[in-house]
Amino acid sequence: MPASYAYLGPEGTFTEVALRTLPEAATRELVPMVSVPAALDAVRAGEVEAAFVPIENSVEGGITTTLDELVAGEPLMIYREVLLSITFALLVRPGTRLSEIKTVTAHPAAQPQVRNWLKAHLPDALWESAASNADGARLVQEGRYDAAFAGEFAAARYGLTPLETGIHDAENAQTRFVLVGRPARPAAPTGADKTSIVLWQRADHPGGLRDLLGEFAVRGVNLMLLQSRPTGAGIGNYCFCIDAEGHISDRRVAEALMGLKRLCLQVRYLGSYPRADLRPDAAQVPRPGTSDADFMSAADWVARCQDGRF
Repeated sequence: MPASYAYLGPEGTFTEVALRTLPEAATRELVPMVSVPAALDAVRAGEVEAAFVPIENSVEGGITTTLDELVAGEPLMIYREVLLSITFALLVRPGTRLSEIKTVTAHPAAQPQVRNWLKAHLPDALWESAASNADGARLVQEGRYDAAFAGEFAAARYGLTPLETGIHDAENAQTRFVLVGRPARPAAPTGADKTSIVLWQRADHPGGLRDLLGEFAVRGVNLMLLQSRPTGAGIGNYCFCIDAEGHISDRRVAEALMGLKRLCLQVRYLGSYPRADLRPDAAQVPRPGTSDADFMSAADWVARCQDGRF
């Protein structure tokens, strides 16, 4: 398999900046792709070892394009995640003044993060979406738009000027990125892990989602993301993308997944991987009664009861 990572390009995206924080990125060829689907399809086709793509931001939640690509098609698996603090610059061609800006562009995920700034400073500007923030900068360079919201670091790459910097509607905004490859054995647990899955209900019924979430609750597994996505089978048909605390090798997580496998029409396992927001030496202690030792003790007690040794 080629020693290369695909990422949402072109050069100068936040995705590239986040990818370069991974130590292994220094030993891989980094291949910019025109879209998230193109990056993930390159993994499925065996053209690259893995793809690095945005999956969630702290302002709008899940990145629907990435979630939908992981839900559909040949299964893929998440191996790493990276959190990157996001702040934007307004990039323009040299000499452009704020009063001259009539059109602006950026990735759709950027708009909710700069909406208030745009309303206050450029209320009449026309917004057009770009494939990525860096691609928006490229389109400004080509004269297609007057300005682009992108990372300040992209200015030099595209011969632009940062007219305004430090733009963000929400303080401490972050985007979460994931390294995605073909399915394989997950990495060993670190004690500060996350497990991602997708669930499809057998049938819609009152309390259906409650039943599924109960599999986590009764085992003390905390959820970090829950987002519904349409299945394409008609209005009202949804699957559920879930991030849960813990690793599939943890008894509480494994038993929750077994319960869900019994209840659901389909469960897609997207991987167990280290959390980017929690160091292993600061890992949370499982709630009382939900540690591996607790599960083993309970299983031993049932076995003794079955043998008449209680």
